[in-house]
Amino acid sequence: MVMSTAYELTGRVRQKQRTRMALVAAARELMALGGRPPTVGEAAEAASVSRTTAYRYFPTQKSLLLAAHPELEATSMLPRDVGDDPEERVAAAVRGFLAMVVDTEPQQRTMLRLSLEPDTQSRQLPLRQGRAIGWFTEALEPLADQLGEDAVRRLAIAVRAVSGIESLVWLTDVAGLTREQAVEQMIWSAVALVRRTTQEA
Repeated sequence: MVMSTAYELTGRVRQKQRTRMALVAAARELMALGGRPPTVGEAAEAASVSRTTAYRYFPTQKSLLLAAHPELEATSMLPRDVGDDPEERVAAAVRGFLAMVVDTEPQQRTMLRLSLEPDTQSRQLPLRQGRAIGWFTEALEPLADQLGEDAVRRLAIAVRAVSGIESLVWLTDVAGLTREQAVEQMIWSAVALVRRTTQEA
C-alpha cells in the first residue's frame, strides 16, 4: 500500500489524515459507481478538496489508485469451525477470498490493469504480493504430511491460478457467467485440483 508522504507527517497531522481518507473514500466510491479509475482531480472534486491539495497527497493517479485498493488485514480465509477435510477447507478459503474480490470488484479490476503495466514498481502491487497463496496454503495444511510442503505450496499456487479477479473477469466477461456462477465455478475448480492431487498421491 502507499505509505504516507512527508507532507502528511508534518503539522496538523490529524486533519491531513482526514483529508487523505476523504480522497481515498471518494476514489473508491467513484470506481464503484463508474467502474473506471478516477483521476486525482475527479477524486478531489468528489471529496470537496482542492486539486492543488489533492496532488500534495497523491501526485499521480496511480498513487491514488494504490491507496484506494481495499485494505485487508485478514490473516486467514478459513471459518473458525472448519474441520480437517482438505476439500472442505479449500472450498471455504476460496469462497471467503472470492467474497472479498466480488465485494471490491471495481478496485480489483483497476489493480489488475495496473499490474499489467510494464512498470518497475509493479511488484509492489497487492496482486503481486501472493497473499492468497498463503491463505490457500493454510487451507491445505492437513495434506502436508501426505504431500510434503513443496507439493502443498504448488497446489496452493494452482488453486490461486483458478480463482481471483483474473478468473472472475474471464468467466464473466468472456464466458458469460453470472458472478454467482463464476464463484461456484472457481470453487469447483479448486476442489477438483485438490481431489486430483490427493488421488494421485
